[in-house]
Amino acid sequence: MSLSPSRVFAELNAVRPPDQPSPLMGTAVVVGGSVAGLLAARVLSDYAYSVVIIDRDDPQLPGARAGVPQGTQLHALLPGGLLHLERLFPEFREQALARGAVEAPPASRRNYLDGRLKVVVPDDADSLAGSRPLLEGLIRQQVLRLPNVKTVTARATGLVFDGAAVTGVRCDVGGVPGVESADLVVDAMGRSSKLSDWLERAGWERPVTRRMAVHLNYATALFRRPAVTPASTVVLALNTPRMAADVAGAAFFAIEDGRWMAMMAGYGDNRPGRTGEDFVRRLRKQFPPEFGDVAGQEMLGDVQTYHHADSRRRDFHALRRFPAGLVSVGDAVASFNPVYGQGMTAGALHAACLSTYLRSGPDLTVPAHQYLALQKVVVDAAWSISTSADLALPHVDGPYPRGHRITSWASRQIIAATVTDVTTARRFNEVVSMQEHPRSLTRPGVLLGAVRANRRAR
Repeated sequence: MSLSPSRVFAELNAVRPPDQPSPLMGTAVVVGGSVAGLLAARVLSDYAYSVVIIDRDDPQLPGARAGVPQGTQLHALLPGGLLHLERLFPEFREQALARGAVEAPPASRRNYLDGRLKVVVPDDADSLAGSRPLLEGLIRQQVLRLPNVKTVTARATGLVFDGAAVTGVRCDVGGVPGVESADLVVDAMGRSSKLSDWLERAGWERPVTRRMAVHLNYATALFRRPAVTPASTVVLALNTPRMAADVAGAAFFAIEDGRWMAMMAGYGDNRPGRTGEDFVRRLRKQFPPEFGDVAGQEMLGDVQTYHHADSRRRDFHALRRFPAGLVSVGDAVASFNPVYGQGMTAGALHAACLSTYLRSGPDLTVPAHQYLALQKVVVDAAWSISTSADLALPHVDGPYPRGHRITSWASRQIIAATVTDVTTARRFNEVVSMQEHPRSLTRPGVLLGAVRANRRAR
């Protein structure tokens, strides 16, 4: 593309739905009904006469879905993600609050780094706190209300090809094989996506899958929340590798139904908080006082644990041959260390890529290279944010990108300066929330300001 990654990122973050639907196709099929798939379906509803979502989980069942094993864990909706949701669903904030989600303006968000409280950044980047089932359930409800969107409870088993194009999805509905014909198929099957296998089986290239082993173990617990409007809605405490022992960090959010959702994480053989007793003890002894206050409340239910083996990305953009009528979104393309909370926001940006691509009136009989190029910008940005931090972990041994030593030093300067310097903290928050491209942190003035701030702090 002729535009710089920073320019592309800025334009994607400004994307809005068209004022009027502009159908380009008859039927679009989305395989997978999680957040990324639902947001893709919302975008497609403006450009297709009919949108079909194929999902193994019954959309009417409440609570965490079987297809999202991490659904019981703490999830973050970054300000960048909320911005996209409000554009796609204009009343999303109000409806989420009505269901019990809690507003999280900057003043209510507290961040600690190695036990030191970061400066409060005076910006207007609001967010919401709520459980994954609440947020995903509201998105699903909004999407399925659209007159041209329907869902089919089925298991996708493969693709239908006509020459060099995908023309449908094979599926198993209650043991009966069938086909959903499509002018465009969207793979939203998540980390376990079978698309690579399906392509290879049909004689196409299999994309290279890049992995970075992180072996993250995290645990989440719920506590009763007496205060209806707590002073602090979102509190995070991260430990850098030089300070961390067996706990990499912890966080707690105010969520619906008068509850706190708290999480702690460790790497490798460290599995902190696996029992209720251990969870409460660590919150009280190893983190700032706010965590002890939460631990002093009644625990609701058992501790839920989850293991995240690796960050991974499938480089569809690098394939020399790729069929027409096919794209991927969300974790099916790239999934990251969940500590950084990028998942839902990255899915929203993939939807923005799809909207930008379809708005251009593309020829759907040729591969979607324009879409893949846009998506690569988003994936590269999220990948650089998460993996640069992961590479600082003692047990992670690469792969190291070119210039890693220099970028690692610069990253340490920036992160350290966020504790005391408002300007650096604001820019860092914009990048972490995926509102700005990471390259904005590499500008000489930004880095120099961070170095000076760290010298003043010392």
